[in-house]
Amino acid sequence: MERELISAIAHRDHPIATPITPGNLDRLLRRAALPEGARILDLGCGHGEWSLRALELLPSATADGVDLSHEAVVSAERAAAVRGLSDRLTLHEMPAADFSSQEPYDLVLCVGSTHAFQGLKGTMEAVARFVRPGGLALVGEAFWEKPPAPEVVAVLGAYPDLAGTVAAAESEGWLAVYGHVSTLAEWDEYEWSWTGTLARWAAANPGPDGDQALAVAREHRELWLNGYREALGFVTLLLQRV
Repeated sequence: MERELISAIAHRDHPIATPITPGNLDRLLRRAALPEGARILDLGCGHGEWSLRALELLPSATADGVDLSHEAVVSAERAAAVRGLSDRLTLHEMPAADFSSQEPYDLVLCVGSTHAFQGLKGTMEAVARFVRPGGLALVGEAFWEKPPAPEVVAVLGAYPDLAGTVAAAESEGWLAVYGHVSTLAEWDEYEWSWTGTLARWAAANPGPDGDQALAVAREHRELWLNGYREALGFVTLLLQRV
């Protein structure tokens, strides 16, 4: 099984795909105070939940969602159809770094997908190409709440602390105007959902694919519970282009 398919399965019961509750997601979107007829771009949109909730909050808005995972794009298409939003959400199955547009956007999202641009600095540079002057970005990125074990850093990467993350986000002509730091409860809900959904799928699909999915779920859970729980943080920043 490809990693994209495993990830799509793991996120089926948590389509937000980041450690954040629906209420806090909506709070971030409302804080953006988008104008009527707003154009929204979601880079690394996954199952499309961020774009779909934004469209529900602002009925005059339209959105483009970009993701390289076929499974995630199909899931986003289904969700848009069920919620009556297919005519306002255009999905693009391609790497986020390859997307281009002639028209600027009022809000560009890249939450949990900064790896598509080789990290936070590259993400802010990329987002700046799409947002209108004075426009906004919602960017979600991990950071270290406390120093992790070296073996955990070797797997997850050498993130800065929260202050360093905010500074990096602002370094390319952006101003942080709001933010949300995910709570431990939000992290636990996300991780239990990720590992549990994948484990249940594995149990229902015995064979090589099920064995692989279960191995991935157990490996992920071990790294979470005995590695980065209470050490890895996640911040979603609302930034304005200045």
